[in-house]
Amino acid sequence: MKSLKLIGLAFGASIALSSAAFAQDVTVAVAGPMTGGESAFGRQMKNGADMAVADINAAGGVNGKKLALSVEDDACDPKQARSIAEKIAGAKIPFVAGHYCSSSSIPASEAYADGNVLQITPASTNPLFTERKLWNVARVCGRDDQQGLIAAQYIAKNFKGKNIAILNDKTTYGKGLADETKKALNKAGITEKMYESYNKGDKDFNAIVSRLKRDNIDLVYVGGYHQESGLILRQMRDQGLKTVLMAGDALADKEYASITGPAGEGTLFTFGPDPRNKPTAKKIVEAFKAKNIDPEGYTLYTYAAMQVWSQAAKKAGTTDAKKVMAAIKAGKWDTVIGPIEYDAKGDIKQIDYVVYKWDAKGGYAEIVGGGT
Repeated sequence: MKSLKLIGLAFGASIALSSAAFAQDVTVAVAGPMTGGESAFGRQMKNGADMAVADINAAGGVNGKKLALSVEDDACDPKQARSIAEKIAGAKIPFVAGHYCSSSSIPASEAYADGNVLQITPASTNPLFTERKLWNVARVCGRDDQQGLIAAQYIAKNFKGKNIAILNDKTTYGKGLADETKKALNKAGITEKMYESYNKGDKDFNAIVSRLKRDNIDLVYVGGYHQESGLILRQMRDQGLKTVLMAGDALADKEYASITGPAGEGTLFTFGPDPRNKPTAKKIVEAFKAKNIDPEGYTLYTYAAMQVWSQAAKKAGTTDAKKVMAAIKAGKWDTVIGPIEYDAKGDIKQIDYVVYKWDAKGGYAEIVGGGT
């Protein structure tokens, strides 16, 4: 009986010690659509964050402490994102890589600001995210007023004199990107023949496709996500339209090709230069592939967000969010997607969008020069 009691005491002491060790970890978070229509991108973000945390810990952690990762699902729902942000702030987590949808990042950022949480989004491109003078926001991607301009330049060069339509899904991201593209096109002297909205989550686009057919549209620009874009493309082909579909960075996942099949060949979209091809990413890409993970889309952007925060926290000698943000904006950071520097708003100074084209085999390649 005595020996059993001693064993119990030893076991209890062991648990207490391991709990104490765990308590010394610094918890960071990744937040995005782990479920729902955009879960493909949530998967990318989780993969990037998982690998980054493992690599940072293997290199000694941050300021002598290991990182623990909290994965949070917002399903790209603004209310759910706000709730998650309040939860993260309440847990006194100092940093979150997130969110994916701009409609989530923007309301969440206010709760993070109130709760002293630093937020770096890998993927939210709406300009408003960094235009509200919040102290705690930054991104490792570009903005819609930048990728909309690149899209418009491509269209103006390659579809001059053709009939153009612009669609948007009414979301913060989709409408924002469509409006920026329209603005740049109009400035270039091109007026779209059709401007129409639909609801995110719609399945039947035959009425819109009929209008595209009636107006002899040569290119339709879609401000929206990959699921609806894929369905629009399929329904255009079902009605015999050869109209080219072009969209933004939300098409940067192979799930688009699984929706369209070979019909997706020729689809265009804007995105940054593929980070998988950068010399700075070579070893990390190999590590992902060894785990049978393709680090496409925003996988490496999420990894980079974690790198920026961890390097700045080391430089600041603390995980205090305000001190780390001051270090971020004052420094230059070596990341998997290349060196990053920030302006006062939290936007990156290195902006570079190009145009990609999907092929019949379900892959995409950069169009050299972003418009040739």
